Amino acid sequence: MPLNLPDKLPAIDLLKEENIFVIDNSRASSQDIRPLKIVVLNLMPIKITTETDLIRLLSNSPLQIEVSLMKLKSHTSKNTPVEHMKAFYRDFELMKNEKFDGMIITGAPVEHLDFEDVNYWDEITEIFEWTRTHVTSTFYICWAAQAGLYYHYGIPKYPLEKKMFGIFEHHICDGFQHLPIFRGFDDVFYVPHSRHTEVRREDIEKCEGLQVISESADSGVHIVMARGGREFFVTGHSEYSPYTLDTEYRRDLDKGLPIEMPRNYYREDNPEKGPLVRWRSVANLLFSNWLNYYVYQETPYDINQIK
Repeated sequence: MPLNLPDKLPAIDLLKEENIFVIDNSRASSQDIRPLKIVVLNLMPIKITTETDLIRLLSNSPLQIEVSLMKLKSHTSKNTPVEHMKAFYRDFELMKNEKFDGMIITGAPVEHLDFEDVNYWDEITEIFEWTRTHVTSTFYICWAAQAGLYYHYGIPKYPLEKKMFGIFEHHICDGFQHLPIFRGFDDVFYVPHSRHTEVRREDIEKCEGLQVISESADSGVHIVMARGGREFFVTGHSEYSPYTLDTEYRRDLDKGLPIEMPRNYYREDNPEKGPLVRWRSVANLLFSNWLNYYVYQETPYDINQIK
């Protein structure tokens, strides 16, 4: 929660420069408090696992948050019970007249397809367009990040020779250390990746509206910011629980698929010793900073005023 300090106290401006969350008395007395409305478009096959991972991170905040779950009418999940979908998810067409303070769009196991060949491409691009008038800030993850960059900005994706799979060291790009999204980050931090395609910095740099704000020497572009933080495109999976990569690895081994052991993941590179978790703290920072600085502080109290 923000620190509430006396009006015009010199410390306010100094603390704001350090990205400390403060407001003065005038602002505090004029605030009406309501829950933040966050909608999650969950495209992952095992939806309950993804819900749990995201809600765990969204809950790490004193802000009151109301979470809604969205699904596509043009795609039926085969890996989640129908009863669960009916009980907790609503079709986009039933939600498109609502507005939301924040939105998260997850990855999806369709990387092998060209974007236009995905069977729900028409519906999801309608949603991408809808976010720009109905959501204060949208957080795109993995495939959704690539799809959003392609739809909004024409950024292509490229197949990788082998799967980008493991835990990789990242850094904040020069000139962006001051951004509130990175408040509390160390000079280097770790992020899980699990993908067969990539976007490239040289394409992104050609687009004036995009900024690469975080990357890795091994896994490439990590976070792209657009429209002053109204859009974040995140190629990694900070939300992953400790054993998600292990589950993926053993699943692919059981299927006889060509899969290498996830890099920098198991203790002493031994799957029997379990994962060494190095990304949980930065995951909590990433999501809480997004909620605090790009959703809570930017969204209007009257949600219908989102433009």
